[in-house]
Amino acid sequence: MNKNTLTFIGCDADYAEADIVLCGIPFDGTTSFRPGARFGPASIRGDSFGIETYSPYCERVLNDIRVFDAGDLDLPFGNPQSMLTLTQERVAAFLADGKRPVLLGGEHLITLGAIRACQRRYPDLAVLHMDAHADLRTDYLGEPLSHACVLRRVWDLLGDGRIHQFGIRSGERAEFAFAAQHTHMQRFTLDGFSDVLQSLGNTPVYLTLDLDVLDPSEFCGTGTPEAGGVRFIELLACILQLHRVNLIGADVVELSPHYDPSGASTAAACKIVREILLQIKGA
Repeated sequence: MNKNTLTFIGCDADYAEADIVLCGIPFDGTTSFRPGARFGPASIRGDSFGIETYSPYCERVLNDIRVFDAGDLDLPFGNPQSMLTLTQERVAAFLADGKRPVLLGGEHLITLGAIRACQRRYPDLAVLHMDAHADLRTDYLGEPLSHACVLRRVWDLLGDGRIHQFGIRSGERAEFAFAAQHTHMQRFTLDGFSDVLQSLGNTPVYLTLDLDVLDPSEFCGTGTPEAGGVRFIELLACILQLHRVNLIGADVVELSPHYDPSGASTAAACKIVREILLQIKGA
């Protein structure tokens, strides 16, 4: 497998030697409000050269870890079922080769394809979910495969008690009622994140980070902004603890770069991706 011609900064290892594989899933076919997340992966890669490979937060350098950038998955436009199948197949191939996948979205539905692959390989998988939205609807306007339903579809796979949700501040009443019975939900804040990490021990963990968990005053480049979000520094403090768990995969989704012409949202996304990569233990 050949590396992408434009890689995320510092992610230029050969596939055979890499522990981590970065892959873009440029899909926004079920976006319910403002489309544009399909442009997220390319924007993150291009703007990554505005940050450093060195992280002063954890005092590590991207060049010291082995990350292969596989580029973007080629997807048929507007077909969520095909996107999920192709994403699942690609992630399954990475896992079979001993790699840890980190996906760049794209809208949040891409997570379902990745978790389908991860759950087959790791039946005891737990999910950390950071988001403004519960994403627990049974369907959205009659469609069960929607970014508004993605965590409900993940629950269909994993069952009770294995989804840990943080920062949730939007959803239908029924979604919050469902969460009270079936997931672990921290409303509004990231409080308790450290305690959850401690409880997970060596359980295989998948992180799905919807960037709209951030307050729109700090991150407006997203399709469904929600007031009352967390600050970047609060999110970063949680990310810097991820080395404590067995993080077998992750995704960063819902950057729609053109809603923030200043580029500040994309710059934040780049730094978040860098810090997640630096927290993943070698395979």
